[in-house]
Amino acid sequence: MRWKQFATAILATLSISTMGWGATPRQFDVVVYGTTASGVIAAISAARHGMNVALVGVDQHLGGMVTGGLSHSDRGKDAVIGGMSREFFERVGKHYNETLEWNFEPRVAEQVFHEMLNETKVVYIPRARLKEHGGVTMSKGDITSIALTNGDVLRAKVFMDTSYEGDLMNEAGVKYTWGREPESEYNESIAGVRGRQRPDHHFNVPVSPWAAPGKLLPEVQNLPRGPMGSGDKYVQAYGFRMCLTNVKENMIPFPKPPGYDAYRYELLKRYLAALEKAEGHPPHIRELMIMSPLPNGKFDINSFGGFSTDHIGANWDYPSGSYARQKEIWQDHYNYDAGFFYFLANDASVPKALHDEVNGYGLAKDEFLDEHGWPFQLYVREGRRMLGEYVMTQKDITTNVGKPDSIGMGSYQSDSHHVRRIPTPDGYVENEGEQYVVTKPYEIPYRVMLPNATQVKNLLVPVCFSASHVAYSTIRMEPQYMILGQAAGVAAAIAVHDKLPVARVPVKQLQGTLRSEKAVLSLPQ
Repeated sequence: MRWKQFATAILATLSISTMGWGATPRQFDVVVYGTTASGVIAAISAARHGMNVALVGVDQHLGGMVTGGLSHSDRGKDAVIGGMSREFFERVGKHYNETLEWNFEPRVAEQVFHEMLNETKVVYIPRARLKEHGGVTMSKGDITSIALTNGDVLRAKVFMDTSYEGDLMNEAGVKYTWGREPESEYNESIAGVRGRQRPDHHFNVPVSPWAAPGKLLPEVQNLPRGPMGSGDKYVQAYGFRMCLTNVKENMIPFPKPPGYDAYRYELLKRYLAALEKAEGHPPHIRELMIMSPLPNGKFDINSFGGFSTDHIGANWDYPSGSYARQKEIWQDHYNYDAGFFYFLANDASVPKALHDEVNGYGLAKDEFLDEHGWPFQLYVREGRRMLGEYVMTQKDITTNVGKPDSIGMGSYQSDSHHVRRIPTPDGYVENEGEQYVVTKPYEIPYRVMLPNATQVKNLLVPVCFSASHVAYSTIRMEPQYMILGQAAGVAAAIAVHDKLPVARVPVKQLQGTLRSEKAVLSLPQ
């Protein structure tokens, strides 16, 4: 399985090595934990303001999903994306002789992040993860140091958790949640269990999920649907965002995953047959996945239809799981997605027209070189969500959109992928949990990055920020993660310089600095 870097850091928790600085702590102004796009921007932002910064990553890659396969940027209204987030897209554009580029090759995105980071004096520490238990040392409400799996101990005045998993936040004792709140918790009309909102990601033809009476096929969960609006601890689906190509010279055939069993895709087999019967012709590849064009004959692949690259219902343990459990889930997602493509490319039951169409594509040989064309990053669309100083909810993205402490904006629809695939009372199968609701351009308050001050006083959380499932499902877009990262970097610099808890950073000063750096904090009325 191609998760070597991720696994290396996890396995290191079992035996702390003597590499690096060992038990001798190294002092920084700011430590940024997590090399997501948000983390990279946060580290650069703080460094540009004179801070001595360390950036810690689980693997050796910068950029998280921005460089890990999500190359067709989910952005909403372009006007809300400013500051360093927009700077990134402008720098990517220069590689293609364009003013700005929203859709790009993963390798180009990572090159841009390295270029930006190399312009600073940030100390980059790859292939290290927070020690799973006892990795955070605290004193009087402040994090004083963190211990990493490579043996390093890092001290700082301000810490940031910019990971998708929220490891640092968790180890520091910050209160968090995951899953879906019921409608009643925050008076959200689109919270909890949902109905069909759009046909794109559903079974629009009747398909039975039953292998035999009382026995379901693989990839279906035997659960009751539950009342509309009820809450649960289920999580929107993860998957890999593949970078495929149809340029023959640059193609790698779809790999056969370990333990591959075609029966895992029996529901897909039935789905293809049902589509062919309903439409009078074999289904096309674009009925099974979104294929967004990228430069140089490449495509960003996303889930589409009833059965696709989203591994629905397989990630519920991930947000609060141990490193070992997360590793198992990561492996299972690789096996599922690799098997999905291998099935379509090789199984005798696949209609010949579709088989031939799928085999006109392959993994891009010049992407993810150390992973043989497979993305290094699992798309963790949503994991832990902090319960901090302010919890953004549905009203904050639809009606109450202005904020006095705005540090950036969002505008993408509230977009949750399915959380379950379940049988229906009439004997068929349905996907449940999709949420696709239009928002107004909204302002994001500084407070969503702040833990409760009674818990931690020197931690900022720009990725696992404080929001309900409904609100998180729009703010979770990568341009917004970068917007929050820039604001976190500026806030950290002010806190260090003025010796303040992060919650007491003067908002007007923070906003003034961000505006001077071309951040968009509001739109003209």
